[in-house]
Formats: sequence, structure tokens, C-alpha cells
Amino acid sequence: MNVRELYAIICERRDHPLPDSYTAKLLAQGEDEILKKIGEEAVEVILAGKAQGDQRLIEEIADLTYHTLVLLASRGLTPEQIADELEKRHRKSRE
Repeated sequence: MNVRELYAIICERRDHPLPDSYTAKLLAQGEDEILKKIGEEAVEVILAGKAQGDQRLIEEIADLTYHTLVLLASRGLTPEQIADELEKRHRKSRE
């Protein structure tokens, strides 16, 4: 699954919540809870990067990516906006 597909699923859960959906529950809890999860996952990325091996690092970055996409969806922002910003920074650094 790529980021675009995952983001589409997150938006689907936002717009049409399912009762057993973790994503729908997280979105319903609001931005503070989403930000809390991002903070927790960021710490776990750091810990995995220091001493837990490559597979664990991949798993934690996947979790962080997912929760970041949930935050974007909650704000009505898109991964494409992030890609555009990165492209803008890349162009600027090459000037």
C-alpha cells in the first residue's frame, strides 16, 4: 500500500466512520489525541533508530507516517501539499 492509498482510506474513515475503525475513533477523539499519538510514535522512532534494528525502525516509521496522515486528513490537508513543499525546498536549495 502506498501513501496515497492509505490517505484515501483515512479520508474514507473520516467521511464515513465505521464503528470498529481505529482511524474513525482517533479522528473522533480530536486533534489533541492525534498529536499525542504522533508524539508517542516520534519517540518510538528515535528509540528504534538507536538500538532496535532496521525492521523495528521500519515499523515505527510506518506508525508515525500513518498518524501524520491522520493529522493531515483531520485538517483537510493532503500528502500532495507536503510533496509540493518538499519540491519547493529542493528547487530553492539548487538555486
